[in-house]
Amino acid sequence: MQISAAFDSGNILVKNANDPADIVLEIKKDVGEDHFQWFHFRLTGARGQELRMRLGNAAEASYPDGWHDYRACASYDRKTWFRVPTSFVDSELVIEHQPQADSVYYAYFAPYSAERHADFLASIQGQEGVELRLLGRSVDGRDLDLVVLSSPEAEHLAPPKVCWIVGRQHPGETMAEWLVEGLLERLLDGNDPVAQECRRRARFFIVPNMNPDGSVRGHLRNNAAGANLNREWQEPSQERSPEVFYTRQAMVSEGVDFFLDVHGDEALPYNFIAGAEGVPRWSVQAAERQQRYLSALAQASPDFQTEHGYPVSMPGTANLKIGCNWVAEHFGCLSMTLEQPFKDTVDRPQAQGWSPARAKCLGRAQLDALLATFELL
Repeated sequence: MQISAAFDSGNILVKNANDPADIVLEIKKDVGEDHFQWFHFRLTGARGQELRMRLGNAAEASYPDGWHDYRACASYDRKTWFRVPTSFVDSELVIEHQPQADSVYYAYFAPYSAERHADFLASIQGQEGVELRLLGRSVDGRDLDLVVLSSPEAEHLAPPKVCWIVGRQHPGETMAEWLVEGLLERLLDGNDPVAQECRRRARFFIVPNMNPDGSVRGHLRNNAAGANLNREWQEPSQERSPEVFYTRQAMVSEGVDFFLDVHGDEALPYNFIAGAEGVPRWSVQAAERQQRYLSALAQASPDFQTEHGYPVSMPGTANLKIGCNWVAEHFGCLSMTLEQPFKDTVDRPQAQGWSPARAKCLGRAQLDALLATFELL
């Protein structure tokens, strides 16, 4: 039996693997050593054996409350992921499984690989109105990709709105890029009237993966310099946070009327939106825009709800280092953070838990909410 993690987004330390019934593992910390929770590893040579894997440092992870009612993800083919029995016992995360193949992968959530990212962008670049741009390069020198969508129609009834959508500032929150893929697929569906109308009314600037270094390195939150990108928006630098630096630079150049920052929450079993209520320039009009979007999204997707989420910030108390807040304050636009669960939604639990397919569906639903909100942007 062998355990490995020397691949894209791999993360595990093997402490003892002599006994399949008592495998002891640990999760490696991000660069910066202030976060860890993402794991992704391959186990070979144990077909038909009862495995019991203990992640010994789980209680020290960034969000230990996230382990309660959580089930790890597993896959034989790296395409179809399913949940396996998992428990949080005596400060350890215990994963139990009897693999039915020679090779099986385990992960915190279904990974979204750099290869899939490259393949998907290559597959859409030939479609009408699609432009791929390179915003800049990451700390490790990886490309920071931007997808720009403009309407195939030559004229607009009014100047188009400018809509920005970014995913995976926190690389371990892979459901964010799955959601963005679903959103892009719908935007590019020429037979979908909602997508057609959204593209007629707006230009879209979409960054599917803001943190390519952390994604490949198997980090939960940080980039290769140890920076939490979603705390770098007030004063990003080309040395520490080039990913935010170049994205923010492009936003200032193009303008922003709408901003959606897509994430995942380790502990809360809900899909929800956190707004920018605490920024100094929050207003009645800003509240109206946000409420219109929330109501329309809840109507478009039963997987989304508005009752549970983060506490609303008091006026003037917002942390402007956070992307959603900085964008709202700088541009005075509708700016929100969308959170998805690592576990499942309490209201609509399914056998596979929250999954790539469900994340993609929620991505598609964003267009219904956006269409309902355009007149207020």
